[in-house]
Amino acid sequence: MTTKQTEKSEPYEDRNAFLESTLIEEYLRAKGYSMENFKKLPVDVAEQLMKEASQYASLKLEEVEARAHFIKDLHDDASSLEK
Repeated sequence: MTTKQTEKSEPYEDRNAFLESTLIEEYLRAKGYSMENFKKLPVDVAEQLMKEASQYASLKLEEVEARAHFIKDLHDDASSLEK
């Protein structure tokens, strides 16, 4: 199966990508690193730190998603009471 991209369609961009990279940078800053000096670390240290940062970002994204679902459910429940 193949897919074609038509001229009118735009490439899909993950809406959470910006938030994820921001959370990773937040984690690195909390550990005393910036993206610039992170790139200068030894490979094994950088890989471990990025693994930790990715896990941190993943958990935070799950938290944001859970809160969004909770708020949506509250709104849905409230709107059903208005009828």
